[in-house]
Amino acid sequence: MTPTLWFLPFVLPIGLFVAYSDLRAMRIPNPAVLALLAVFVVIGPLVLPWDEYVWRYAHFAVALLFGILLNASGAMGAGDAKFIAAAAPFVALADLTLVMLLFCACLLGAFATHRIAMVTPLRNLAPDWKSWRMGSKFPMGFALAATLCLYLVLGTA
Repeated sequence: MTPTLWFLPFVLPIGLFVAYSDLRAMRIPNPAVLALLAVFVVIGPLVLPWDEYVWRYAHFAVALLFGILLNASGAMGAGDAKFIAAAAPFVALADLTLVMLLFCACLLGAFATHRIAMVTPLRNLAPDWKSWRMGSKFPMGFALAATLCLYLVLGTA
């Protein structure tokens, strides 16, 4: 069994919650980010070779550093930066290009879906979501969570 198959059942509900929370309240709760990281901490050593498992913490550190810088410059929300850092260890370095392409596709799809739902009767299904009223701001957790989950799904094939 591939490592992604072991990670997926734990990451998928967290990803769905992150997407929902960001759409509803425009924030990614810290417990969700910590739960995502905890999945890697607990499941990772069981399914990855030890040297690869330890090396992937460098992915976390690099992503966190860039996330902090992007957040400080106003380019990204703090929750997005923390989510990216917590998700980084799940991604093999060799798959970075694939993940960036997946993110581009997920971002376009999530943005289009959000904007279409916002101006159609679909909005009435969740009329109190904060993301409807944020003008040009977009709940990036929706696309980030979709990217991580889709990456893990593709890795199970």
